[in-house]
Amino acid sequence: MSLGTDPPDWTLQRDALRALQLEKLNALLAEVVPASGLYRQKLGPRAPRLAGLDELARLPTTSKEELVAAAAAGAWLSRPPHRYVRFHQTSGTHGAPVAAPDTADDWRWWMTAWRHTLAAARVEPGDRAMLAFSFGPFVGFWSAFDALVDSGVQAIPGGGMSSAERLDLIRRTRANVLFCTPSYALHLASSGGQAGAAAESTIQTVVVAGEPGGSLRATRERIAAAWDARVVDHAGATEVGPWGFGDDLWSDPPGLRVIESEFIAEFLSVETGAPAAAGELARLVLTNLGRCGAPVIRYETGDLVVPEWPADGPCRFVRLVGGVVGRSDDMVVVRGVNVFPSSVEEVLRRLEGVEEWRLVVERRGEMDELSVEVEDRRGDPRRVAEALRVGLGLRVDVRLAPSGSLPRTEHKARRLVDRR
Repeated sequence: MSLGTDPPDWTLQRDALRALQLEKLNALLAEVVPASGLYRQKLGPRAPRLAGLDELARLPTTSKEELVAAAAAGAWLSRPPHRYVRFHQTSGTHGAPVAAPDTADDWRWWMTAWRHTLAAARVEPGDRAMLAFSFGPFVGFWSAFDALVDSGVQAIPGGGMSSAERLDLIRRTRANVLFCTPSYALHLASSGGQAGAAAESTIQTVVVAGEPGGSLRATRERIAAAWDARVVDHAGATEVGPWGFGDDLWSDPPGLRVIESEFIAEFLSVETGAPAAAGELARLVLTNLGRCGAPVIRYETGDLVVPEWPADGPCRFVRLVGGVVGRSDDMVVVRGVNVFPSSVEEVLRRLEGVEEWRLVVERRGEMDELSVEVEDRRGDPRRVAEALRVGLGLRVDVRLAPSGSLPRTEHKARRLVDRR
């Protein structure tokens, strides 16, 4: 497979794309509804055959709680146990971990979906990609690793290593692509022992996932400057699949594109629950179209996004402005203002000297109060508070934390502490 050209379905007209989705959806329903206890209970013993995609909205959504319960009861999967050759599970960041195994056919579908991210990142056969993740059941490492190998890229595993060891491995292998979370990209760059060490490395492209930072301008700019490299966002979930890729090649500021040839994306207004209009804050609901062994139909991802539908250009997949804006369970309403960790990150990443941070939400009387703990080399909480007041329209209590005291992780950073 050559990644020198964009996947041909990026330029499909909307009518042709919807026809492709409908064909795949009906095939999926016919296979999984009779075989999955979860969807047999939700949709009936006989699979519905939809005449158009508009009819999908008549089917019930699937919640994370339903999926957790069905997985625990052995009622989610649709294939006999011996068909599953891969085991992964969700991180448990937002609730109990969910085991999500894959058949060989399903894993090939993962590779097909990953092709879009690699094409958007312009990763080519002969490149050398460093994967700065652990070797646990986190699916992102394993799917990216296999997709790179399948594409003729040298995949360099960085599990079980310190940051210093990973930097040394990048140097010795002359890796030109780095895969990690946005937070870890910054942490790894600052672990070099001398200013500018990462920028002098051979890394030319940093592919990030797991956090909103890849589509936040301030975070992207900081990563790009630290590594002197291009930054490409990617989105996926263990229970859903690799569903999105960054569009920085065509859009400024960049956002995410949903891989609509492999997923159906629906957008439900946060305000009304009705289908969202372009530019409206919406809950992201996804149906994967090629993962028959572990299907999700109208799955409430918990992600909040702002969709728009391009009519032309090199990619016509639905665009999510600013990527994943936040998560429904991370949104905090403080004195009538909706606050997301990503909104705070966009402000703080612009402040020179701010290294790490986290939000703390507490209940005081009848009101929720928000404070921010920051590691600030300048030791000036007043300038941080003023930046947040201007950026969020909200007065926030800022508390200094000693340098290096706040948690760092190579996985998803959890920056919201709820003490209510």
